[in-house]
Order: sequence, then structure tokens, then C-alpha cells
Amino acid sequence: MPEQANGTRVRAVLPATALQALIDALAQTHTVIGPVLRDGAIIYDRVARTEDLPAGWTDRQEAGRYSVERRGDAALFGYNAGPQSWKQFLHPPRETLLTARREGGELTITPDDSAGKERYAFLGVRACEVAAIARQDRIFMGGAYRDAGYAARRRNAFIVAVNCTEAGATCFCASMGTGPHVQTGFDLALTELLDDKRHDFLVQAGSPAGAALLATLPGRVTEGADLAASAAGKARAEAQMGRKLETKGLKQALQANPTHSRWDEVATRCLSCANCTMVCPTCFCTTVTDTSDLTGTGFARERHWDSCYTLDFSYLHGGAVRQSGAARYRQWLTHKLASWIDQFGESGCVGCGRCITWCPVGIDLTEEAAIIAAGDAK
Repeated sequence: MPEQANGTRVRAVLPATALQALIDALAQTHTVIGPVLRDGAIIYDRVARTEDLPAGWTDRQEAGRYSVERRGDAALFGYNAGPQSWKQFLHPPRETLLTARREGGELTITPDDSAGKERYAFLGVRACEVAAIARQDRIFMGGAYRDAGYAARRRNAFIVAVNCTEAGATCFCASMGTGPHVQTGFDLALTELLDDKRHDFLVQAGSPAGAALLATLPGRVTEGADLAASAAGKARAEAQMGRKLETKGLKQALQANPTHSRWDEVATRCLSCANCTMVCPTCFCTTVTDTSDLTGTGFARERHWDSCYTLDFSYLHGGAVRQSGAARYRQWLTHKLASWIDQFGESGCVGCGRCITWCPVGIDLTEEAAIIAAGDAK
């Protein structure tokens, strides 16, 4: 890729100390959200200074286990996907759709129009998470019926991706073709280059807005050594993937095995707690509730996250469609890895591994999918 495109810089190397200049530039027009260490986890919240970032911290993840610990260096993005995803900002857990008020004999209904008024800049979006945002774009904006609130928030979002140079024990984005480095869907992409002699960021612009911002930042022209270090980091992350999912033939195998004995076996462990769907960056199930105040004159309609694991989610007149835990687990896994492709043309899984880490009993999506795909038990 050329260093210049139409006179605009599209790639540069910034010292780590220049990251504050990036945050300051973003803060002029956006609310900057990035990784912070809080309550024993690396989560996403507002950041104003580089000191807010989890410098020198990493996480350790396995099925049903998560912890943070000190690194041996000062990496700012030396961790993997945590308990939160960027979905919470674009597709909020709870959203007011409209309010209504009755005065006398008249009822006034007011649609909520606050979506998108707060402009977000996301700092530290992993490749798997960029892919997850693209999938939600297709869900909420790709069909005949667009979600106006999501579209407004998405339109105003600025994405600063971070390429992974290390992978965690529950990561498998390489299997899904979604990482560890981003390809599209970002405004700027950072690759942290850190060793005994340097702490820099290779920065690549992915949009005109990103290129314009990059032009204002202090940096130097990239060199061959910078590109080689970035490529080495990508190869290292790919080699460190703690999980693997064979996707060839998986859709057909899952849809052909609705009575496989493994569905009942995994249901004996599954708590139907919905943790996997809550941490998943692509799940989009919701429900709508209406509430009123104590006087009966004020009303609100809210949409909030729901899950195919809850008994009431599939309730129709006469009872729930999926009454057993096995049926609900089968619905989630088969939809995520198979029927999602029928709906949207691609898998609903981006390989972030969150559902494995945050399952209280350590159920592993990659293990379960492989067993079902083998198809040798009924």
C-alpha cells in the first residue's frame, strides 16, 4: 500500500506517547470509549488519557475462567476480548422506543429521537469485533426494515481498530476468517509494536475520515522493519489461537442432526443462564415491554436484550415452543453456526471466544460443534 493516496497519508508510525494526541483529536467531536481496568476485568468505558488504558495488564481465559494479571511490559492493548462488546453502545441493552402521556381525554405519543446524538469513537476494536459490528450492520440496516436508532448510532461512530499480536486460549477468529488483523470496516487501525528497543504504533487509515485524522497526528513514514514486525505479530497471534473450529460442512451437519444425543448431554450441564448470548457481540434477540407511572398518565415502551435461552422467549399462545434446555441450546448453536448463514449469508460467530470464557460451567462451542458435526451418535 502506498504511503500517500491523493496527497493524504494512509499509513504512518506513531510513538506510543503520541496516542494521547489521537485521543485528544477524537474527543473534539466524539465521546471516546476504550478499554479500562475495573473490578477485576478489562471493560469498555470513557477514556480521556492514555493513563486510563490498561497499560501492562493482560487477561487469562479458559472455559469458565477469566482473570487479569500483570504483564512483563507496558503494552496498552495486551489483552484479549473481555466480558463486554461494542454492541452495548450501538445496540443498547435497554432502549426507550417511545413515551406517551394522557392528559384529559387526549393521548400524546412521542417517539424517542435521542439515538445518535452522542457520537462515539471506539478505541481498541479487535478484528473479531469489527466483524461483529459488520454482522449487526447487516441485521439492523441491511434489509427492507432498518432500525433507525441503530443506524443513527452507527452512522456517527468512528472505529479505531487494534490488530491482535497475541491470542488467548479461547480465541478462534482465524478459523472464522475474522482476524487476527482487520481488513475492512475501520477508520484507523493500530498495530502495537513493542520490544526492548521500541514502543510504537503502526497506524493505517481505512476511510477518508481516518486518513484526514491521521494527517494531523505526529508520526513518521513506515519502514520495512515496521511492516515486518506487524506481519510477525499477526503470525504469532494465528499460531497462538487456543481453539479451532472446522467450518467446512458444519452448517449442513448441524441442520442434519436435530436428534443427536449430544444435545441432551450438554443440556445436563447447561444452566440456561443466557451468559453466552449476553456476551456475544452478534446476538440480537430483544423483547419489548410497556410500563406506566403510578398515576396511569405516563407511559413508556422499552426494548431490552432477551435470549433464546429463556423459557418465555419462544412463548406462543398455549406455551413455549422450546421447553427443554436441550432444545434451547440446539436453537442457539444451530442458529449461530448454520441457519444464520441462511438468513444473512455468513456465520453468526466471529470466533471471539467470549461464550466459552463466560459460560459458568465451561461449555465450549467449538467442542460441541465438532461432536455434532461428527454425526456418529443419535
